[in-house]
Amino acid sequence: MGLPVTYNLRNLVVRRTTTLLTAFAIGLTVAVLLTSLALVEGLRASFAATGSPQHVLVTRKGSLSELTSVISRTSFQEIRAKTGVQAASLELVTGINLGKASTSLRGLTSEGLAMRDQVRIVEGRWFRPGQREVVAGRSVADRYPAARLGSVLEFGKGQWTVVGIMDSDGSATDSEIFADLNQVASDYNRYEGLSSILLRAENPQALINDLTSDRRFNVAAQSERSYYEAQTRSALPLQTLGFLVAAIMAVGSAFAAMNTMFTAVAWRSPEIGTLRVLGFSRAGILGSFLIESLLLSAAGGILGCLLVLPLNRVSTAIGSVTTFSEIVFRFRVTPMHMGIGILFSLLVGVLGGFFPARAAARKQILDALRS
Repeated sequence: MGLPVTYNLRNLVVRRTTTLLTAFAIGLTVAVLLTSLALVEGLRASFAATGSPQHVLVTRKGSLSELTSVISRTSFQEIRAKTGVQAASLELVTGINLGKASTSLRGLTSEGLAMRDQVRIVEGRWFRPGQREVVAGRSVADRYPAARLGSVLEFGKGQWTVVGIMDSDGSATDSEIFADLNQVASDYNRYEGLSSILLRAENPQALINDLTSDRRFNVAAQSERSYYEAQTRSALPLQTLGFLVAAIMAVGSAFAAMNTMFTAVAWRSPEIGTLRVLGFSRAGILGSFLIESLLLSAAGGILGCLLVLPLNRVSTAIGSVTTFSEIVFRFRVTPMHMGIGILFSLLVGVLGGFFPARAAARKQILDALRS
């Protein structure tokens, strides 16, 4: 015969202090896990929103990113003449210092701007060719006052005026600064050795295969989205650290739950003996105490979700190991993440509640009544 759940709920309320402390410990564990998941998901979503499925990014073979790639203007002219290329943009990517951090500066032409359909001006205007003018991504402008509209940045060989703020709906472009290609190349003495080529193709995969197999150019070609999605490895060390911390805290939380349940078993020994006299089976008592532990851990899981929920859409930044610049993005706490957090807390509850529940079920009736 099983015990009603209301019996377990009343016991948790009676021991409200230990219940709250244990639920809080489990909640903190869940919060650490969800924070790690939200960080990686935010970065992944930012990169996944970048680029078009029709775009192919061309860099030098062996380079890890546009920053370490070198493409000549001669190669650009030959590549853009290939069959199936609808539009082509030669670009130069470098890093500039905004005080406490570095961000990516992208030099490109009007053709490169036209290829980026998702990017729009929300303040000011686009830069003019041949001028020391830049357009900053919304995330960069929000995070760094030095990059806001009307500000003057110092890099290269002189001063550059921020004439516009662009927005790309949370993509990685919001973490970049755009300027005129030839002016940037002149300032950095890289007129011939530029960074990458962005192509729009009728058949992207066919073009990728063609460029990869053409030994004249010594280039690597991939879809633009694949390039940006690969950069989520910047967050992998943080994700691993988050999981490690959560695992360590989970062990501590499981012991806290176990201690709480063992205390409950010791405190309620006469009650357990009475239940046995009334006809409740060992299995019923085992199930009852296990349910109580699960209720306790579920409360902790819900608390952990509530603790992390305010982080949703909060802006943060992470240094990229491939571009050596900061990538600004927003935490994303999804319903799936919260479901994972609840399941994780229930696992902690099972680990912490099974042995105390088994101890309660094994108590002899007379020993329980005497205690």
